[in-house]
This record gives sequence, C-alpha cells and structure tokens, in this order.
Amino acid sequence: MKSSIKFDMHCHTKEGSLDGKVSIEEYIKLLQSQGFSGMLVTDHDSYNGFRYYRDNLKETLQNFVVLKGIEYDTVDAGHILVILPEEVRLPLMECRGLPVKLLIDIVHKYGGILGPAHPCGERHLSFTRTRAYKRNPDIMKRFDFLEAFNACETADSNMAARRIAFEYKLPMFGGSDSHSANCVGTAYTAFQEPITTESELIHYIKEKKTVDYGGTYYQGTVKDKIGVFNHILVEGFWFYNRFASIYRGHKRRAALELIKH
Repeated sequence: MKSSIKFDMHCHTKEGSLDGKVSIEEYIKLLQSQGFSGMLVTDHDSYNGFRYYRDNLKETLQNFVVLKGIEYDTVDAGHILVILPEEVRLPLMECRGLPVKLLIDIVHKYGGILGPAHPCGERHLSFTRTRAYKRNPDIMKRFDFLEAFNACETADSNMAARRIAFEYKLPMFGGSDSHSANCVGTAYTAFQEPITTESELIHYIKEKKTVDYGGTYYQGTVKDKIGVFNHILVEGFWFYNRFASIYRGHKRRAALELIKH
C-alpha cells in the first residue's frame, strides 16, 4: 500500500491575513512536528504570506513543500479557494469582489483550479449560503474540488459539504482554516503521489487521482467563544466585504483590463 503525503490545504498566516496570528515560519515548524509534508497558503485576498516564505525561508527549508493559494472573497458566493500554476501571476486575485462566474472563467483560463471553502458554513461566507448558489446550484459543476472537512466548522456543516461533493463527484479537501497556533494541523488532505509544485497539484486533481482527508474539530474558534453574538460578526463581515469590494473597484477593473490584452 502506498504511503500518503499529508498537506494542510487551508492555512492563514500572520504575514498575509489580517486575522492571522501565526507566522508562516512557525506554521511550517508546527506542521513538520506533526508529520505533515506540506501546506497550501490560503490567506484572505493576499499572497503576502507566501511571498514572505519565498523571499525569506524557501532557500533554507528542506523536506517541506509550501504551495501558493488564496482564499478569494467573491461579491456573491462567499469564500473560494484558488490555486494557479506557479508561473502565473494574476494581481486580480488580490482584488476581492469578483462575481463567482467570472472568477471561475478567469481561473480556468489560466490553468488553475478552485473550489468553495467551508461550503455549508456561515451565511455570506459559504457558497451554499449565498445568492449565487440559490439562483443556480449547478454552478457547483464548474468547481474542481470542495472543502469537505474544515476543522473550524461543525460536524453538520462538514457532513453537508461531503454530501454535495458526492453529488457532484468533486475531490474533497481537508483544511484546518488555522488562524491561531493551537489549530494548526487539525485537518489534512492526503495524496498518493509526491506534490512539490502548484502545477503538480493541479494535474493531480484534474486527473481525479485519489485524495483522502480528515481531521479533528477545533474548539477555540471565535464562534465558540462569542456564541449567539456570532451572527452580528457575520453580518458585519458582509458589510465589510461589500465596502472593501467597492473600495477595490478601481484596482480590480485595472487588473481586469490587463488580462484582456
């Protein structure tokens, strides 16, 4: 039986996410100590965490793979995990606010893959709780994978995500969604072949090769701590995302123009 290669596929760093509390150097050390082979950096609308790794850590790091991803905030479909080939540079990915259909078109045009993070989680943040899905559930057919286990979600949320993945025959990822050190490594995605670059990961998923996932539930989320007041935070995020999307509008339009030529 082949040994599996274990990655955390949903990671937030101090360098790349406003709410990240773990430096990418510490993140790597924590995952290595738990037997992980790599990680996918998925900061919110930013590649800064990965850039810090590339510029300061890559040359000295051995036996651990750090891949570049992003958790993109759409204007109508919540959080989407995006992975592009390593040679692709798209400033547009750091400009939140694209509608999901356009995001899918662009990512696929440039040879990338994408899928919903925590698809059955909080309102506004999660694909099945947004108007894009409610208007046309079959948009799910255009995704390349789905996050079926998120350590910061509930068991019901993850089970619903898994049912959707089976329905649409999508590969299933596991990710910790870590923002703090004690959450790092609580979820994993396992591959049956070595993955060392974004292109290898993309090819692996497109070929529908074996993917396993799993983990344990993290009990220290903001939602756990504030209880019934969490809905206020969620609605606040919706307003923040709308404002930030409008604020980024000029930069986003300029970035869109660049890829048209």
